[in-house]
Amino acid sequence: MLTYDKIYIDGNWVPSEGRGVLEVTNSATEEIIATIPDGTAGDVDKAVAAARAAFDGWSNLPKEERAEYLMKIHAGLEARTQEIAEAIAREVGMPVGLSTFIQVGLPKGNFAIAAGLLSSYEFEERIGNSLVVREPFGVVGCISPWNYPLHQIALKVAPALAAGNTVVVKPSEVAPINAFILAEIVHEAGLPAGVFNLVTGVGPVVGEAIAAHPDVDMVSFTGSTRAGKRVAEVAARNVKKVSLELGGKSPNVILDDLDDEGFTKAVSAGVGKCFANSGQTCTALTRMLVPRARMAQAEQIVAATAAKFTVGDPFDPATRLGPLVSEVQRERVRGFIRTGIDEGATLVTGGADIPDGLSTGYFVQPTVFSNVTPDMTIAREEIFGPVLSIMPYDSEEEAIRIANDTVYGLAAGVWGATPEGAQRVARRLKAGQVEVNGGAFNPAAPFGGYKQSGLGREAGKFGLEEFCEVKAMQL
Repeated sequence: MLTYDKIYIDGNWVPSEGRGVLEVTNSATEEIIATIPDGTAGDVDKAVAAARAAFDGWSNLPKEERAEYLMKIHAGLEARTQEIAEAIAREVGMPVGLSTFIQVGLPKGNFAIAAGLLSSYEFEERIGNSLVVREPFGVVGCISPWNYPLHQIALKVAPALAAGNTVVVKPSEVAPINAFILAEIVHEAGLPAGVFNLVTGVGPVVGEAIAAHPDVDMVSFTGSTRAGKRVAEVAARNVKKVSLELGGKSPNVILDDLDDEGFTKAVSAGVGKCFANSGQTCTALTRMLVPRARMAQAEQIVAATAAKFTVGDPFDPATRLGPLVSEVQRERVRGFIRTGIDEGATLVTGGADIPDGLSTGYFVQPTVFSNVTPDMTIAREEIFGPVLSIMPYDSEEEAIRIANDTVYGLAAGVWGATPEGAQRVARRLKAGQVEVNGGAFNPAAPFGGYKQSGLGREAGKFGLEEFCEVKAMQL
Protein backbone atom coordinates (compact mmCIF):
# COMPACT_ATOMS: atom_id res chain seq x y z
CA MET A 1 0.00 0.00 0.00
CA LEU A 2 1.52 3.27 -1.18
CA THR A 3 0.49 6.63 0.20
CA TYR A 4 1.22 9.66 -1.93
CA ASP A 5 0.17 12.64 0.15
CA LYS A 6 1.88 15.42 -1.82
CA ILE A 7 1.96 16.83 -5.33
CA TYR A 8 5.01 18.21 -7.14
CA ILE A 9 5.07 22.00 -7.69
CA ASP A 10 8.01 24.36 -8.23
CA GLY A 11 10.62 21.71 -7.55
CA ASN A 12 9.12 20.59 -4.24
CA TRP A 13 6.71 17.99 -2.90
CA VAL A 14 3.92 20.04 -1.33
CA PRO A 15 0.52 19.26 0.22
CA SER A 16 -2.53 19.64 -1.99
CA GLU A 17 -5.13 22.23 -1.09
CA GLY A 18 -7.66 19.42 -1.32
CA ARG A 19 -8.43 17.34 1.73
CA GLY A 20 -9.68 14.28 -0.11
CA VAL A 21 -7.80 11.28 -1.45
CA LEU A 22 -8.33 9.06 -4.46
CA GLU A 23 -7.81 5.30 -4.29
CA VAL A 24 -5.84 3.31 -6.85
CA THR A 25 -6.93 -0.28 -7.40
CA ASN A 26 -5.03 -3.38 -8.48
CA SER A 27 -7.05 -4.43 -11.52
CA ALA A 28 -6.29 -8.13 -11.03
CA THR A 29 -7.05 -8.41 -7.30
CA GLU A 30 -9.42 -5.46 -6.70
CA GLU A 31 -7.24 -4.45 -3.74
CA ILE A 32 -6.44 -0.82 -2.97
CA ILE A 33 -2.74 -0.40 -3.70
CA ALA A 34 -2.26 3.37 -3.34
CA THR A 35 -3.89 6.65 -2.44
CA ILE A 36 -3.17 10.01 -4.08
CA PRO A 37 -4.25 13.61 -3.41
CA ASP A 38 -7.58 14.70 -4.89
CA GLY A 39 -6.24 17.97 -6.24
CA THR A 40 -8.01 21.28 -6.74
CA ALA A 41 -8.14 24.25 -9.08
CA GLY A 42 -6.06 26.09 -6.48
CA ASP A 43 -3.32 23.50 -6.92
CA VAL A 44 -3.41 24.14 -10.66
CA ASP A 45 -3.07 27.88 -10.05
CA LYS A 46 0.10 27.30 -8.04
CA ALA A 47 1.53 24.86 -10.59
CA VAL A 48 0.84 27.20 -13.51
CA ALA A 49 2.40 30.13 -11.64
CA ALA A 50 5.53 28.05 -11.01
CA ALA A 51 5.69 26.96 -14.64
CA ARG A 52 5.24 30.55 -15.82
CA ALA A 53 8.03 31.79 -13.56
CA ALA A 54 10.38 29.05 -14.80
CA PHE A 55 9.65 29.55 -18.50
CA ASP A 56 12.09 32.31 -19.39
CA GLY A 57 15.05 30.55 -17.84
CA TRP A 58 14.23 27.15 -19.33
CA SER A 59 13.38 28.39 -22.81
CA ASN A 60 16.64 30.36 -22.99
CA LEU A 61 18.83 27.42 -22.05
CA PRO A 62 20.93 26.19 -24.99
CA LYS A 63 19.15 23.25 -26.61
CA GLU A 64 22.16 21.06 -25.81
CA GLU A 65 21.56 21.60 -22.10
CA ARG A 66 17.88 20.75 -22.42
CA ALA A 67 18.92 17.55 -24.20
CA GLU A 68 21.20 16.65 -21.29
CA TYR A 69 18.31 16.95 -18.85
CA LEU A 70 16.13 14.76 -21.07
CA MET A 71 18.82 12.10 -21.15
CA LYS A 72 19.08 12.22 -17.36
CA ILE A 73 15.35 11.47 -17.22
CA HIS A 74 15.89 8.65 -19.70
CA ALA A 75 18.60 7.21 -17.46
CA GLY A 76 16.33 7.52 -14.43
CA LEU A 77 13.58 5.61 -16.18
CA GLU A 78 16.08 2.97 -17.25
CA ALA A 79 17.21 2.49 -13.65
CA ARG A 80 13.66 2.01 -12.41
CA THR A 81 12.30 0.00 -15.35
CA GLN A 82 11.20 -3.04 -13.38
CA GLU A 83 9.54 -1.00 -10.65
CA ILE A 84 7.54 1.02 -13.18
CA ALA A 85 6.61 -2.03 -15.24
CA GLU A 86 5.24 -3.79 -12.17
CA ALA A 87 3.33 -0.70 -11.08
CA ILE A 88 1.63 -0.36 -14.47
CA ALA A 89 0.91 -4.10 -14.59
CA ARG A 90 -0.99 -3.69 -11.33
CA GLU A 91 -2.71 -0.44 -12.31
CA VAL A 92 -3.71 -1.26 -15.89
CA GLY A 93 -3.47 -5.06 -16.09
CA MET A 94 -0.98 -5.51 -18.93
CA PRO A 95 1.14 -8.67 -18.41
CA VAL A 96 4.37 -7.58 -16.76
CA GLY A 97 6.64 -8.81 -19.55
CA LEU A 98 4.79 -6.72 -22.11
CA SER A 99 4.57 -3.87 -19.61
CA THR A 100 8.36 -3.83 -19.35
CA PHE A 101 8.81 -3.71 -23.11
CA ILE A 102 5.91 -1.41 -24.02
CA GLN A 103 4.74 0.57 -21.00
CA VAL A 104 8.30 1.50 -19.95
CA GLY A 105 10.31 0.91 -23.11
CA LEU A 106 8.33 3.39 -25.19
CA PRO A 107 8.47 6.24 -22.65
CA LYS A 108 12.22 5.76 -22.24
CA GLY A 109 12.53 5.94 -25.99
CA ASN A 110 10.44 9.10 -26.18
CA PHE A 111 12.86 11.01 -23.95
CA ALA A 112 15.86 9.74 -25.91
CA ILE A 113 14.23 10.59 -29.24
CA ALA A 114 13.40 14.11 -28.08
CA ALA A 115 16.96 14.61 -26.85
CA GLY A 116 18.37 13.28 -30.09
CA LEU A 117 16.24 15.63 -32.17
CA LEU A 118 17.75 18.62 -30.40
CA SER A 119 21.17 17.76 -31.78
CA SER A 120 20.03 18.21 -35.38
CA TYR A 121 16.72 20.06 -35.46
CA GLU A 122 16.93 23.62 -36.78
CA PHE A 123 14.63 26.01 -34.96
CA GLU A 124 15.39 28.74 -37.50
CA GLU A 125 15.38 28.86 -41.31
CA ARG A 126 15.61 31.52 -43.99
CA ILE A 127 12.77 31.82 -46.50
CA GLY A 128 13.55 34.66 -48.88
CA ASN A 129 13.96 37.82 -46.83
CA SER A 130 12.31 36.20 -43.79
CA LEU A 131 13.86 34.47 -40.81
CA VAL A 132 11.33 31.87 -39.68
CA VAL A 133 11.74 30.99 -36.02
CA ARG A 134 10.12 28.17 -34.05
CA GLU A 135 9.62 29.16 -30.43
CA PRO A 136 8.06 27.43 -27.39
CA PHE A 137 4.46 28.29 -26.54
CA GLY A 138 5.10 28.84 -22.83
CA VAL A 139 3.21 26.79 -20.24
CA VAL A 140 1.79 23.52 -21.58
CA GLY A 141 -0.93 21.58 -19.78
CA CYS A 142 -0.49 17.82 -20.28
CA ILE A 143 -3.59 15.71 -19.54
CA SER A 144 -3.02 11.98 -20.00
CA PRO A 145 -5.07 8.73 -19.95
CA TRP A 146 -4.74 5.45 -18.08
CA ASN A 147 -4.24 2.84 -20.81
CA TYR A 148 -0.59 3.65 -21.67
CA PRO A 149 -0.12 6.06 -18.79
CA LEU A 150 3.60 6.81 -18.77
CA HIS A 151 3.93 6.59 -22.54
CA GLN A 152 1.25 9.21 -23.05
CA ILE A 153 2.84 11.50 -20.46
CA ALA A 154 6.24 11.12 -22.13
CA LEU A 155 4.81 11.82 -25.59
CA LYS A 156 3.79 15.23 -24.23
CA VAL A 157 6.44 16.11 -21.68
CA ALA A 158 9.56 15.08 -23.61
CA PRO A 159 8.95 17.15 -26.77
CA ALA A 160 7.37 20.02 -24.83
CA LEU A 161 10.48 20.35 -22.66
CA ALA A 162 12.74 19.85 -25.68
CA ALA A 163 11.06 22.77 -27.43
CA GLY A 164 11.60 24.98 -24.37
CA ASN A 165 8.15 24.86 -22.78
CA THR A 166 7.41 24.25 -19.11
CA VAL A 167 4.68 21.79 -18.14
CA VAL A 168 1.85 21.07 -15.72
CA VAL A 169 0.97 17.37 -15.83
CA LYS A 170 -2.32 15.83 -14.80
CA PRO A 171 -2.06 12.02 -14.94
CA SER A 172 -5.03 9.71 -14.93
CA GLU A 173 -6.26 9.16 -11.40
CA VAL A 174 -6.82 5.50 -12.35
CA ALA A 175 -3.13 4.82 -13.09
CA PRO A 176 -1.03 7.54 -11.43
CA ILE A 177 1.76 5.65 -9.63
CA ASN A 178 4.02 5.77 -12.68
CA ALA A 179 3.60 9.57 -12.84
CA PHE A 180 4.81 9.95 -9.25
CA ILE A 181 7.86 7.85 -10.10
CA LEU A 182 8.51 10.08 -13.12
CA ALA A 183 8.29 13.18 -10.91
CA GLU A 184 10.83 11.63 -8.54
CA ILE A 185 13.13 10.96 -11.50
CA VAL A 186 12.69 14.54 -12.76
CA HIS A 187 13.58 15.84 -9.30
CA GLU A 188 16.69 13.65 -9.12
CA ALA A 189 17.70 14.84 -12.61
CA GLY A 190 17.88 18.37 -11.23
CA LEU A 191 15.53 20.15 -13.61
CA PRO A 192 15.13 23.81 -12.63
CA ALA A 193 12.23 24.37 -10.22
CA GLY A 194 8.90 24.91 -11.97
CA VAL A 195 9.85 23.35 -15.30
CA PHE A 196 7.90 20.17 -14.48
CA ASN A 197 4.86 20.17 -12.18
CA LEU A 198 2.51 17.32 -11.25
CA VAL A 199 -1.05 17.82 -10.00
CA THR A 200 -3.28 14.81 -9.41
CA GLY A 201 -7.06 14.79 -9.30
CA VAL A 202 -10.11 14.16 -11.43
CA GLY A 203 -10.75 15.49 -14.90
CA PRO A 204 -13.79 17.66 -14.15
CA VAL A 205 -11.75 19.55 -11.54
CA VAL A 206 -8.04 19.49 -12.32
CA GLY A 207 -8.33 18.82 -16.04
CA GLU A 208 -10.87 21.59 -16.56
CA ALA A 209 -8.80 24.01 -14.48
CA ILE A 210 -5.77 23.36 -16.68
CA ALA A 211 -7.73 23.73 -19.92
CA ALA A 212 -9.43 26.94 -18.73
CA HIS A 213 -6.41 28.61 -17.14
CA PRO A 214 -5.54 31.90 -18.86
CA ASP A 215 -1.81 31.39 -18.22
CA VAL A 216 -1.73 27.95 -19.86
CA ASP A 217 -0.67 28.60 -23.45
CA MET A 218 -1.31 25.14 -24.87
CA VAL A 219 -3.14 21.98 -23.82
CA SER A 220 -2.15 18.51 -24.98
CA PHE A 221 -4.84 15.94 -24.17
CA THR A 222 -5.17 12.21 -24.75
CA GLY A 223 -8.39 10.41 -23.89
CA SER A 224 -11.92 9.82 -25.07
CA THR A 225 -13.45 11.86 -27.87
CA ARG A 226 -16.18 13.05 -25.51
CA ALA A 227 -13.65 14.37 -22.99
CA GLY A 228 -11.50 15.81 -25.76
CA LYS A 229 -14.39 17.85 -27.07
CA ARG A 230 -14.87 19.26 -23.58
CA VAL A 231 -11.19 20.19 -23.29
CA ALA A 232 -11.33 21.94 -26.66
CA GLU A 233 -14.51 23.78 -25.67
CA VAL A 234 -13.04 25.04 -22.40
CA ALA A 235 -9.68 25.95 -23.94
CA ALA A 236 -11.37 27.87 -26.76
CA ARG A 237 -12.45 30.56 -24.30
CA ASN A 238 -8.84 31.73 -24.29
CA VAL A 239 -8.14 30.76 -27.93
CA LYS A 240 -5.16 28.60 -26.97
CA LYS A 241 -3.51 25.84 -28.94
CA VAL A 242 -5.07 22.42 -28.33
CA SER A 243 -3.60 19.07 -29.38
CA LEU A 244 -5.96 16.10 -29.09
CA GLU A 245 -5.34 12.37 -29.43
CA LEU A 246 -8.74 10.72 -29.07
CA GLY A 247 -10.69 7.56 -29.82
CA GLY A 248 -10.64 5.08 -32.66
CA LYS A 249 -12.60 2.33 -34.35
CA SER A 250 -9.85 1.14 -36.59
CA PRO A 251 -10.39 -1.10 -39.64
CA ASN A 252 -8.12 -3.93 -40.74
CA VAL A 253 -8.67 -4.69 -44.44
CA ILE A 254 -7.71 -8.23 -45.50
CA LEU A 255 -7.54 -8.18 -49.31
CA ASP A 256 -8.79 -11.06 -51.44
CA ASP A 257 -5.55 -11.58 -53.39
CA LEU A 258 -3.81 -13.27 -50.47
CA ASP A 259 -3.09 -16.98 -50.77
CA ASP A 260 -4.11 -19.27 -47.92
CA GLU A 261 -0.79 -18.89 -46.11
CA GLY A 262 -0.86 -15.10 -46.38
CA PHE A 263 -4.53 -14.98 -45.38
CA THR A 264 -3.85 -17.06 -42.26
CA LYS A 265 -0.93 -14.83 -41.31
CA ALA A 266 -2.96 -11.66 -41.83
CA VAL A 267 -5.99 -12.83 -39.87
CA SER A 268 -3.91 -14.22 -37.01
CA ALA A 269 -1.90 -11.03 -36.74
CA GLY A 270 -5.12 -9.03 -36.78
CA VAL A 271 -6.35 -10.77 -33.64
CA GLY A 272 -3.23 -9.66 -31.78
CA LYS A 273 -3.64 -6.09 -33.04
CA CYS A 274 -7.14 -6.06 -31.56
CA PHE A 275 -6.37 -7.75 -28.25
CA ALA A 276 -3.17 -5.87 -27.26
CA ASN A 277 -3.42 -4.49 -23.72
CA SER A 278 -6.71 -6.39 -23.39
CA GLY A 279 -8.13 -4.22 -26.17
CA GLN A 280 -7.49 -1.05 -24.16
CA THR A 281 -5.66 0.59 -27.04
CA CYS A 282 -6.92 3.55 -29.03
CA THR A 283 -5.31 2.18 -32.22
CA ALA A 284 -6.67 -1.35 -31.77
CA LEU A 285 -7.70 -2.86 -35.11
CA THR A 286 -11.18 -3.82 -33.93
CA ARG A 287 -12.96 -4.14 -37.31
CA MET A 288 -11.56 -6.94 -39.50
CA LEU A 289 -12.84 -6.64 -43.07
CA VAL A 290 -12.79 -9.98 -44.88
CA PRO A 291 -13.94 -11.08 -48.38
CA ARG A 292 -17.41 -12.56 -47.97
CA ALA A 293 -16.40 -15.85 -49.60
CA ARG A 294 -13.64 -16.33 -47.02
CA MET A 295 -15.63 -15.54 -43.88
CA ALA A 296 -15.80 -19.17 -42.71
CA GLN A 297 -12.04 -19.52 -43.22
CA ALA A 298 -11.44 -16.33 -41.22
CA GLU A 299 -13.71 -17.50 -38.39
CA GLN A 300 -11.74 -20.74 -38.02
CA ILE A 301 -8.41 -18.93 -37.93
CA VAL A 302 -9.65 -16.30 -35.49
CA ALA A 303 -11.18 -18.87 -33.13
CA ALA A 304 -7.92 -20.85 -33.03
CA THR A 305 -5.84 -17.71 -32.51
CA ALA A 306 -8.10 -16.25 -29.82
CA ALA A 307 -7.91 -19.51 -27.87
CA LYS A 308 -4.18 -18.87 -27.36
CA PHE A 309 -4.83 -15.59 -25.55
CA THR A 310 -4.79 -16.97 -22.02
CA VAL A 311 -6.56 -14.70 -19.55
CA GLY A 312 -5.12 -14.36 -16.07
CA ASP A 313 -2.79 -12.76 -13.54
CA PRO A 314 -0.49 -10.18 -15.19
CA PHE A 315 2.42 -11.64 -13.21
CA ASP A 316 1.87 -15.20 -14.50
CA PRO A 317 4.23 -15.85 -17.43
CA ALA A 318 1.49 -17.85 -19.18
CA THR A 319 -0.90 -14.86 -19.27
CA ARG A 320 -1.43 -13.06 -22.58
CA LEU A 321 -4.51 -11.07 -21.55
CA GLY A 322 -4.68 -9.37 -18.19
CA PRO A 323 -7.75 -7.74 -16.66
CA LEU A 324 -9.40 -4.53 -17.73
CA VAL A 325 -8.51 -1.45 -15.73
CA SER A 326 -11.63 -1.16 -13.56
CA GLU A 327 -15.03 -2.56 -12.70
CA VAL A 328 -16.66 0.28 -14.65
CA GLN A 329 -14.66 -0.62 -17.75
CA ARG A 330 -15.39 -4.33 -17.42
CA GLU A 331 -19.13 -3.79 -17.17
CA ARG A 332 -19.02 -1.39 -20.11
CA VAL A 333 -17.29 -4.01 -22.27
CA ARG A 334 -19.65 -6.78 -21.15
CA GLY A 335 -22.55 -4.51 -22.06
CA PHE A 336 -21.21 -4.10 -25.59
CA ILE A 337 -20.85 -7.88 -25.91
CA ARG A 338 -24.48 -8.37 -24.91
CA THR A 339 -25.52 -5.69 -27.38
CA GLY A 340 -23.64 -7.48 -30.16
CA ILE A 341 -25.55 -10.67 -29.41
CA ASP A 342 -28.87 -8.83 -29.18
CA GLU A 343 -28.32 -7.08 -32.51
CA GLY A 344 -27.73 -10.38 -34.32
CA ALA A 345 -23.98 -10.66 -34.73
CA THR A 346 -22.60 -14.22 -34.76
CA LEU A 347 -20.63 -15.00 -31.59
CA VAL A 348 -17.56 -16.97 -32.71
CA THR A 349 -15.85 -17.21 -29.33
CA GLY A 350 -15.97 -15.62 -25.89
CA GLY A 351 -19.02 -13.85 -24.53
CA ALA A 352 -20.18 -11.69 -21.64
CA ASP A 353 -19.72 -14.32 -18.90
CA ILE A 354 -16.80 -13.89 -16.49
CA PRO A 355 -13.89 -16.22 -17.41
CA ASP A 356 -13.86 -19.44 -15.40
CA GLY A 357 -11.94 -19.18 -12.14
CA LEU A 358 -11.50 -15.41 -12.37
CA SER A 359 -14.33 -14.01 -10.31
CA THR A 360 -11.94 -11.60 -8.58
CA GLY A 361 -10.36 -8.97 -10.80
CA TYR A 362 -11.76 -7.14 -13.80
CA PHE A 363 -11.41 -9.97 -16.31
CA VAL A 364 -13.39 -10.52 -19.51
CA GLN A 365 -13.25 -13.22 -22.14
CA PRO A 366 -11.51 -12.46 -25.45
CA THR A 367 -14.50 -12.21 -27.74
CA VAL A 368 -14.98 -12.38 -31.50
CA PHE A 369 -18.12 -11.63 -33.49
CA SER A 370 -18.69 -12.43 -37.16
CA ASN A 371 -21.25 -11.26 -39.73
CA VAL A 372 -21.10 -7.80 -38.20
CA THR A 373 -22.82 -5.14 -40.29
CA PRO A 374 -21.77 -1.48 -40.43
CA ASP A 375 -24.91 -0.31 -38.62
CA MET A 376 -24.36 -2.49 -35.52
CA THR A 377 -23.30 -0.84 -32.29
CA ILE A 378 -20.18 -2.99 -31.97
CA ALA A 379 -19.10 -1.80 -35.44
CA ARG A 380 -19.50 1.87 -34.59
CA GLU A 381 -18.63 2.42 -30.91
CA GLU A 382 -15.17 2.25 -29.38
CA ILE A 383 -15.44 -0.67 -26.94
CA PHE A 384 -11.95 -0.55 -25.39
CA GLY A 385 -11.85 -4.24 -24.60
CA PRO A 386 -10.79 -7.48 -26.31
CA VAL A 387 -13.73 -7.58 -28.72
CA LEU A 388 -13.16 -8.14 -32.45
CA SER A 389 -15.79 -7.67 -35.17
CA ILE A 390 -15.38 -9.54 -38.46
CA MET A 391 -17.20 -7.75 -41.29
CA PRO A 392 -17.77 -9.11 -44.81
CA TYR A 393 -17.24 -7.19 -48.05
CA ASP A 394 -17.82 -8.01 -51.72
CA SER A 395 -15.34 -5.74 -53.50
CA GLU A 396 -12.29 -3.63 -52.76
CA GLU A 397 -14.34 -0.47 -53.23
CA GLU A 398 -16.87 -1.68 -50.67
CA ALA A 399 -14.09 -2.58 -48.23
CA ILE A 400 -12.68 0.95 -48.46
CA ARG A 401 -16.13 2.45 -48.03
CA ILE A 402 -16.85 0.35 -44.92
CA ALA A 403 -13.39 1.08 -43.50
CA ASN A 404 -13.94 4.83 -43.83
CA ASP A 405 -17.55 4.69 -42.57
CA THR A 406 -16.73 5.92 -39.07
CA VAL A 407 -16.43 9.20 -37.21
CA TYR A 408 -12.93 8.12 -36.23
CA GLY A 409 -9.68 8.01 -38.17
CA LEU A 410 -6.84 7.12 -35.85
CA ALA A 411 -5.39 3.92 -37.30
CA ALA A 412 -5.96 1.18 -39.85
CA GLY A 413 -4.34 -1.92 -41.30
CA VAL A 414 -4.15 -3.44 -44.77
CA TRP A 415 -2.90 -6.86 -45.81
CA GLY A 416 -2.42 -7.74 -49.48
CA ALA A 417 -0.45 -10.09 -51.70
CA THR A 418 1.73 -7.28 -53.01
CA PRO A 419 3.12 -4.17 -51.34
CA GLU A 420 1.81 -2.08 -54.21
CA GLY A 421 -1.75 -3.34 -53.86
CA ALA A 422 -1.79 -2.96 -50.10
CA GLN A 423 -0.32 0.55 -50.29
CA ARG A 424 -2.88 1.53 -52.91
CA VAL A 425 -5.66 0.75 -50.45
CA ALA A 426 -3.75 2.27 -47.52
CA ARG A 427 -3.57 5.62 -49.32
CA ARG A 428 -7.37 5.70 -49.54
CA LEU A 429 -8.01 5.03 -45.85
CA LYS A 430 -8.84 8.09 -43.75
CA ALA A 431 -6.54 7.38 -40.85
CA GLY A 432 -3.48 8.96 -39.30
CA GLN A 433 -1.40 5.78 -39.42
CA VAL A 434 -1.85 2.63 -41.48
CA GLU A 435 -0.03 -0.66 -40.94
CA VAL A 436 0.78 -2.18 -44.34
CA ASN A 437 1.30 -5.95 -44.31
CA GLY A 438 2.10 -5.87 -40.63
CA GLY A 439 4.52 -2.95 -40.70
CA ALA A 440 6.01 -2.37 -37.26
CA PHE A 441 5.10 0.56 -35.02
CA ASN A 442 7.61 3.38 -35.44
CA PRO A 443 7.96 5.55 -32.29
CA ALA A 444 9.60 8.34 -34.31
CA ALA A 445 6.80 8.56 -36.89
CA PRO A 446 3.91 11.03 -36.50
CA PHE A 447 1.05 9.71 -34.36
CA GLY A 448 -2.45 11.18 -34.46
CA GLY A 449 -5.80 10.95 -36.17
CA TYR A 450 -8.21 12.21 -38.79
CA LYS A 451 -11.78 13.33 -38.07
CA GLN A 452 -12.94 12.86 -34.46
CA SER A 453 -9.77 10.98 -33.56
CA GLY A 454 -8.00 14.22 -32.86
CA LEU A 455 -6.02 17.29 -33.81
CA GLY A 456 -2.27 17.48 -34.31
CA ARG A 457 0.47 14.89 -34.17
CA GLU A 458 2.68 13.38 -31.49
CA ALA A 459 6.11 11.67 -31.60
CA GLY A 460 9.33 12.38 -33.41
CA LYS A 461 9.96 15.59 -35.35
CA PHE A 462 6.24 16.20 -35.85
CA GLY A 463 5.66 15.90 -32.12
CA LEU A 464 8.41 18.41 -31.40
CA GLU A 465 6.94 20.90 -33.87
CA GLU A 466 3.51 20.54 -32.25
CA PHE A 467 4.90 22.36 -29.22
CA CYS A 468 6.35 25.26 -31.20
CA GLU A 469 4.90 28.58 -32.28
CA VAL A 470 6.10 29.87 -35.66
CA LYS A 471 7.29 33.44 -36.07
CA ALA A 472 8.38 35.13 -39.31
CA MET A 473 10.78 38.05 -39.05
CA GLN A 474 10.96 40.04 -42.31
CA LEU A 475 14.55 41.23 -42.76
